[in-house]
Amino acid sequence: MKNRETMHEPLIRISKKDSMQWYKSWAVRTAAIALALILCAFVIILLTGYSPIEVYKAVFAGSFGSERKVWLTFQKVAMLLCISLAVTPAFKMRFWNIGAEGQVLAGALATSACMIYLGSKLPPAALIPIMAAASIAAGLIWCFIPAFFKANFKTNETLFTLMMNYVAVQAVAYCIILWENPKGSNSVGIINPSSHFGWLPSLFNQKYLLNILIVFSVTVAMYIYLKYSKHGYEISVVGESENTAKYIGINVKKVILRTAALSGAICGLAGFLLVSGTDHTISTTTAGGQGFTAIIVSWLAKFNPIVMMLTSFLLIFLERGAGEIATVFRLNQSISEILSGIILFFIIGSEFFINYTVSFRKKNHKEGKK
Repeated sequence: MKNRETMHEPLIRISKKDSMQWYKSWAVRTAAIALALILCAFVIILLTGYSPIEVYKAVFAGSFGSERKVWLTFQKVAMLLCISLAVTPAFKMRFWNIGAEGQVLAGALATSACMIYLGSKLPPAALIPIMAAASIAAGLIWCFIPAFFKANFKTNETLFTLMMNYVAVQAVAYCIILWENPKGSNSVGIINPSSHFGWLPSLFNQKYLLNILIVFSVTVAMYIYLKYSKHGYEISVVGESENTAKYIGINVKKVILRTAALSGAICGLAGFLLVSGTDHTISTTTAGGQGFTAIIVSWLAKFNPIVMMLTSFLLIFLERGAGEIATVFRLNQSISEILSGIILFFIIGSEFFINYTVSFRKKNHKEGKK
């Protein structure tokens, strides 16, 4: 007679692993990237006929082909990292802030308004801090509104923050018509192009260096905040279980509001850096979709700000490499996006094998001889 429990055991069983040692997890990720590159090589040969080595050289050249490309790459990494840092404390608390795009636009809009209306009236030493404060406040308010309704009325923060994106886009579109330069162009153009009022200064003749240093400082501060501060501990507890947090005396509403405010404030800072330190103009695409890409960065890094530097670099490296492939080989942009998608698929898939074990049902054995 066969054991009933054994007979009903599933063919495949997936179980959660204990925490894997860091060097083993990175070995799995490295192997995933290597397999992805091999598969991409076959796709390149099959679809284009080009040498995979030449295509991979072009990918590398997209980020490091010249000094200008190097600085532009690290500037883009810094901006994506900044927005990823913004959504991380909210995500760790299980507050799904999908509105980073709108919060960045709100900060960018506040910066642009200050540059246009106050640029010629205040000295740079006063103007830039006011711009930064206005941008941070705008981003904070944009995220605080859905957090307030979440904390008090249990509304769905995912939908609320997502809808706030559309409000921000329309607000920017309205201001573009109000500020368009020249009239009828449907664009703001470069703000204060001759006077440079409100432009962040260059460091060592490098336009983007100050942006990069600011974001690096925020990264270190966020790591310390989440890992070693009381607030970081409360965020973790609320994220694990609101009931547990209430039981041990944590004010859950206060934590939700405070954390969402921090998330929005850093998004506002990103908007300030994009307008004042990078683009010197504003459009409905100023955030460039990075508010959604930041979700991938934060998740892949498991909410670790230091690891986010690597994941941000990887995604920007792939993005710029994809553009270079399309330009150099005159290929459809879809080909480069397919290659990027394959690599991301393998990287994300590797997380499954890091976190879970797959086991198969063993053969049934008779309990005794017939």
